[in-house]
Amino acid sequence: MSSSSSEVDRRRAEMYAKAFASFPFERIEVRGEDALSTWRKLKAERRGTPVVLGDDDSVVNLTTAFDPLLPQKSVAEIVDASSRVRIPDDLFARREAASAFSKAHLEKLLSGPDSELPTIISRDDGQGFIVSFGFISGPAAPAAPPRPPVGNGQRLLSPDETRAFLAEQTPGPEIGEWPSEQPLSTGLTIATDILTEKPAPKVDIALIPPDDWTHIPAYLRWGNWNDCPPPEMHVAALRSWRDRYGIELVGLSSDTMNLRATTRPATRPEALALAREQYAYCTDIIDQGVQTYSTLAASLSSDDWWYFWWD
Repeated sequence: MSSSSSEVDRRRAEMYAKAFASFPFERIEVRGEDALSTWRKLKAERRGTPVVLGDDDSVVNLTTAFDPLLPQKSVAEIVDASSRVRIPDDLFARREAASAFSKAHLEKLLSGPDSELPTIISRDDGQGFIVSFGFISGPAAPAAPPRPPVGNGQRLLSPDETRAFLAEQTPGPEIGEWPSEQPLSTGLTIATDILTEKPAPKVDIALIPPDDWTHIPAYLRWGNWNDCPPPEMHVAALRSWRDRYGIELVGLSSDTMNLRATTRPATRPEALALAREQYAYCTDIIDQGVQTYSTLAASLSSDDWWYFWWD
């Protein structure tokens, strides 16, 4: 190992040690395969409210919320704010506001100069399969169609083609067909290695103080980045779903939430209504996951595990 690599490893170890020391709650290290059984054991011991945090990287990322230089609400302020959040109404209102913003941005793109259009790479397979989507702006942007070929059967769409593609996009997912087969259970994904899909070698479980576990996002100052709701909205949503479906928060990593429900939707219409509610809460579960409301609804009807993640 080179001296430069050793220095990088040393600095990384110091950074992680400092982050672990700043985490304000007791942590217990376990193997990923033992995470759920240990969570149950800790829950029964009533030493605090256990929640699976994930691996070391997840714990380090979670500690950034406790940076003293960041403006922060107290736990009491977050919980108080959550009492004024209406679920599901405020979830839908938040999603409608985001959709209105996206629509206005799209209209601006369609009417603006070519240099501000996204660059879309299409595979010429007769279906116009999109393999990449990004933005090039400023002097480096292609000035006029046609744009140069990318190669390997792929090409950049021209500005006219790009506008046509964007104009065809419809906001929100389709209802879709109800799956003929039962969807696979997600399980406790936070205790799983994302690359191997096997139990992680090591994960942390934290013991959080509150008797009311729905306050955990307030204690962890969890949320309010990208499209992830602020902590008070997580508290309110968890409270509402606990009262209606008996959910429990089992895992909460730096970007993922694993819940487990004791009651499933009784009918397809109820499952679809819950799927719409969950999409308003976390669009990635459909947009980057199951693709349709019906597939998500079928999962909610057949599986106890609820899975959310925010990029």
